[in-house]
Amino acid sequence: MVAIYTIAGKQIGSHILAMATLGAVVGGATIAMSGKKTQTTPPIQAGSSDEEKFIKEFIAKAEAESAKEKH
Repeated sequence: MVAIYTIAGKQIGSHILAMATLGAVVGGATIAMSGKKTQTTPPIQAGSSDEEKFIKEFIAKAEAESAKEKH
């Protein structure tokens, strides 16, 4: 037997309320966790565009080598 609650003039079963609560919690958590990715590295403060380009290439090369070692 199901407990019945009267909400806004309608009778709603407890199992419906439980499913709605779980859906709201999971939906809220999904929305909260699907936000924009944040930058994990500090910004590059280079003196010139050539220096910034060199730093970015060096970081990309180092990440590629690191990825090769992991596989």
